[in-house]
Amino acid sequence: MITGSMGMLPSASLNEQGFGLYEPAGGSAPDIAGKNIANPIAQILSLALLLRYSLDADDAATAIESAINRALEEGIRTGDLARGAAAVSTDEMGRHHCPLCRRRGVIMAKTLYEKLFDAHVVYEAQNETPLLYIDRHLVHEVTSPQAFDGLRAHGRPVRQPGKTFATMDHNVSTQTKDINASGEMARIQMQELIKNCKAFGVELYDLNHPYQGIVHVMGPEQGVTLPGMTIVCGDSHTATHGAFGALAFGIGTSEVEHVLATQTLKQGRAKTMKIEVKGTAAPGITAKDIVLAIIGKTGSAGGTGHVVEFCGEAIRNLSMEGRMTLCNMAIEMGAKAGLVAPDDTTFNYVKGRLHAPKGSDFDDAVAYWKTLKTDDGATFDTVVTLQAEDIAPQVTWGTNPGQVISVNDNIPDPASFADPVERASAEKALAYMGLKPGIPLTDVAIDKVFIGSCTNSRIEDLRAAAEIAKGRKVAPGVQALVVPGSGPVKAQAEAEGLDKIFIEAGFEWRLPGCSMCLAMNNDRLNPGERCASTSNRNFEGRQGRGGRTHLVSPAMAAAAAVTGHFADIRSIK
Repeated sequence: MITGSMGMLPSASLNEQGFGLYEPAGGSAPDIAGKNIANPIAQILSLALLLRYSLDADDAATAIESAINRALEEGIRTGDLARGAAAVSTDEMGRHHCPLCRRRGVIMAKTLYEKLFDAHVVYEAQNETPLLYIDRHLVHEVTSPQAFDGLRAHGRPVRQPGKTFATMDHNVSTQTKDINASGEMARIQMQELIKNCKAFGVELYDLNHPYQGIVHVMGPEQGVTLPGMTIVCGDSHTATHGAFGALAFGIGTSEVEHVLATQTLKQGRAKTMKIEVKGTAAPGITAKDIVLAIIGKTGSAGGTGHVVEFCGEAIRNLSMEGRMTLCNMAIEMGAKAGLVAPDDTTFNYVKGRLHAPKGSDFDDAVAYWKTLKTDDGATFDTVVTLQAEDIAPQVTWGTNPGQVISVNDNIPDPASFADPVERASAEKALAYMGLKPGIPLTDVAIDKVFIGSCTNSRIEDLRAAAEIAKGRKVAPGVQALVVPGSGPVKAQAEAEGLDKIFIEAGFEWRLPGCSMCLAMNNDRLNPGERCASTSNRNFEGRQGRGGRTHLVSPAMAAAAAVTGHFADIRSIK
């Protein structure tokens, strides 16, 4: 059985505004009657195939197919369709419970990733890579110019401009909204984005738009990101959106063009990994500490070829901001994407946001979203377990996120690594970072502090940093930047008086943008400068040629700013 392969229906039969081209009926592919509600037709039809051809249950299969045909003819709401089908055959999407299935021992338990993937398969032939429907395409100024040029060269439109959202973030100045303040290449890229979005009918949050910000902050904030969706962007940290139970991953420029033109993408199935964090984290331990501890255990390549699902009590206790931090860094362990199953925390965050369903449509959506969880009995290719109470504030010491220790530990000696590859990597990292084995991490002085990035620039992050900064001063010789992730985050922080706390403490309060996360704008490190950063990558030159990056949580970054060195926030508070 090819799950989802029967889910292709003419879009005009599902949506009066459709173009009549074939699009998947599974997942949240067509927005039925313009509603952003996931539609499970493909999986239901797949069940009918299973019943008829594998289990000889022709009557049950016919009943399912008749129900779907009636629903399409009568325009039944997606949520009602899902519940009606459930009454016939299944009480959870992707996990079937008909008596015949149970008697014959058919196991249909699926992981969350498998449910999301299968629900979006448009077409899959034997020995071919599946074609997935893409629900949301996020665009920024750096990876989109060539893609739009490709459309223009072939006379193609953007297939679904209403599902494509653009913003300016990577190259923007965080000191002024003047586009000319950026370098020539940055200015050209931003001007091209303005031109392309206007020409192709794509919504753009430019420098003067109140919603402008980092693409992975803007999407969730505006309700563009919803559970059950497939989401892509020409940026490696697109995994951030997996915090909502969405299958989200980064794509290359040629793939950006393909999605713009077709709203689909060829994508192979990944392996599955479960990372369970048991127990309750201690006070002051944040999602950033948890994910750095995870990567410290798995290594920076431990998730290669996998989609990771984060679970466990410590994960359930995280806010949506914390879950976004977690999934944002799934790529830093080599994973394709990260996921957290949606729950009431998710639904409460989404409710009322600009592009989220409203009223009864929202209720219908939640009914489907509640099915987006790994079934009991589903198996993972890899399982990793951590105890939350064992996690202390984390600081990276090397040049990949897996080279990380607790703040009160000493810099490791490369000789202590049994693996010769790890030993050589540690030696090279310490040489670049200018560190000696055995010294306490708390003795390491810093030059700059960066609080921002798509990992840690949301309101919760700024509140945590402000709590440390309040009533204190930035240490002499330290430059500290606070860069909100978006216009709305900045406005909310200012309404709460956080900007005043930072400014009075000696921090620089900046405009939204990617800023010092990467050396593509005016905010960067000079050679040899050491930075406590809330961003996600610490490889050589990431924040500027010769710059030395230590990844930490917002509170830990603020503590480094006011002490001039790494410090345990548990002793400061």
